[in-house]
Amino acid sequence: MPTNKQANRLIYEKSPYLLQHAYNPVDWFPWCEAAFEKAKREDKPVFLSIGYSTCHWCHKIERESFEDEEVADILNKYYVSIKVDREERPDIDHIYMEVCQLLTGSGGWPLTIIMTPNKEPFFAGTYFPKKSIYGYRGLTDLLKKISDAWRNQRDELLNSAKSIIEALSREEYEVRKNAINEDMIYKAYNSIKSSFDEKYGGIGRAPKFPMPHNIMFLLRYYKMTREDKALQMAIKTLESMYRGGIYDHIGFGFSRYSTDEKWLVPHFEKMLYDNALLMYAYTEAYQMTKRVLFKDIAIQIGEYVMREMTSPMGAFYSAEDADSEGEEGKFYIWDKEEIVGILGKEDGELFCKVYQITNKGNFEGKNIPNLIDNESFKNVCKVENIAALKNKLFEYRKKRVHPFKDDKILTSWNGLMIAAMAFSGRVYGNMRFIDAAIKAADFIIKNLRRTDGRLMARYREGSIEHLAYLDDYSFLIWGLIELYQAVFDEKYLDEAVQLADDMIKLFHDPVNNGFFIYGNDGEKLITRPKDLYDGAIPSGNSVAANVLLKLSGLTEKNKYEDIVNQMFDTFGGTVHKHPEGYTHFLSAYMLAKKGGMKIVFVGENDDKEVTEMLKLVNNNFFPDITIAIKKNGDNNYTKINDRTTAYVCIGRSCSLPINDIYELSKVISKHQ
Repeated sequence: MPTNKQANRLIYEKSPYLLQHAYNPVDWFPWCEAAFEKAKREDKPVFLSIGYSTCHWCHKIERESFEDEEVADILNKYYVSIKVDREERPDIDHIYMEVCQLLTGSGGWPLTIIMTPNKEPFFAGTYFPKKSIYGYRGLTDLLKKISDAWRNQRDELLNSAKSIIEALSREEYEVRKNAINEDMIYKAYNSIKSSFDEKYGGIGRAPKFPMPHNIMFLLRYYKMTREDKALQMAIKTLESMYRGGIYDHIGFGFSRYSTDEKWLVPHFEKMLYDNALLMYAYTEAYQMTKRVLFKDIAIQIGEYVMREMTSPMGAFYSAEDADSEGEEGKFYIWDKEEIVGILGKEDGELFCKVYQITNKGNFEGKNIPNLIDNESFKNVCKVENIAALKNKLFEYRKKRVHPFKDDKILTSWNGLMIAAMAFSGRVYGNMRFIDAAIKAADFIIKNLRRTDGRLMARYREGSIEHLAYLDDYSFLIWGLIELYQAVFDEKYLDEAVQLADDMIKLFHDPVNNGFFIYGNDGEKLITRPKDLYDGAIPSGNSVAANVLLKLSGLTEKNKYEDIVNQMFDTFGGTVHKHPEGYTHFLSAYMLAKKGGMKIVFVGENDDKEVTEMLKLVNNNFFPDITIAIKKNGDNNYTKINDRTTAYVCIGRSCSLPINDIYELSKVISKHQ
């Protein structure tokens, strides 16, 4: 950090994003009542800027405007300025992003909001250049104009704020009590099919986001209907993403999204949540198709996360930046001459041919390694020496200036990665992944709770902060359920049950059903929204529905299933409008409609027969199955013939005891 500049209040924060702005000349406040009190006292509007530490456009607006004395003078004179890390305060981000979408029809980060000292917004936008250019309004002009309106046309601004609050409140309290039905599953599928990119996979045109929950939906839809096209779309998308530059072919892991339809040019930031969900989706696709490529990709994602995104304590970091040395993607791109110089002429030319490296380049005169036009992409690993060549380039790349790493530990995203590591670990028999899940889960359970047991959202440098949100609870429950099914340690199931009960107590709406974003003990904001929409990642409500159904099967507690059924009875009107936007919620509905299957093995974890029976389940795509192991002597489940015994339960009824793996396979297949 520069020593010749004076720090502002953000220097006392732990958020890496806020700390990036700690030496701006802007007199930033973190989100706090002191900021709003100052705005009231000085009769100023509030300038709210929301972003995250690895966001390219957030860096750009900082360099152009927030480090600029002219912009700082305007903000400091006429506004009270607040910085928010969207990853630490998703409640604030969600509410004001809704405002932006309401006013402009779109959203993104950095999110720019101007509002009254009572937190009522009247203006919203995203990135603004410092000066007006090419028809884009500049930040300096905008700030001056709104400051003038605040002094001379305040009634108009207040009326606008009132209308916005009324619109948000209507949305908050508008309950469309129509039930989900099977037709919505088909409509969601047909909508995906109609907008599917047949050439490059994915939905629609650029920009393209991975949205792994859509892949997971397609796999479940295929299993339910045997509609070949559903499986083809899932496979095409998974292959195309891997072939593109959105995948880091040298160091592994996926970037956040592609700026083009081919998946070639990403915004280069790598997010923990994307890589967790993609690892999970590729593993499910491997279970379904047995394609070794999908297994290899999932394992590579896991290796990347363990190498680059795992703290010494075992928990997972949040993200890696798009930029290094002030340039987007600089860490990841190559000159052909540079590659030939590192690998030698013969090997260099081979690598460049395989990964489409040219003198001309494919990104600002440089090259993003990719396999888009390489029709032998499935067999790249079989090309002689290719792995060794990639390793040489990886070692060389390590010497470059590495992108900034956001090292905060978020409960929610750790929950997703725990789920991915535990699930992939049991499918592939990879104990390193399972151990990684154990370490992360143990860290979260031990360190991200207050003394009264309340789960917290963020850990950094020994400090925990922010009451955990719905995503934190539901995502962590998912991780703990997967971990229980990987190691069968009852403590993880017990923790999942306790968290589920706390989630219901803190977030559940007993009147209109579903779950609020923040708890009833949280800061009261201008609205208390629920989020059902499955965007870049599944919503907290969708994940809650899925995990409560799984817990209902594992614990035989009807209350969890009852809460989910109430959600299905309530949100049909919301889902009906655009069912393709609620695919993970519809995946929960498919699970409920079919009726989950629970398999209880009576024996010891390391019994040979238990191991063989578990392989049968783990090697195949059974998304509706939950697994438990009980020791002999349990009141409900006992060994027969002194051998490992399986009970297959659907709903509240179970099969006769099964000792034979072939018989188990037949019983499972009947349900599938």
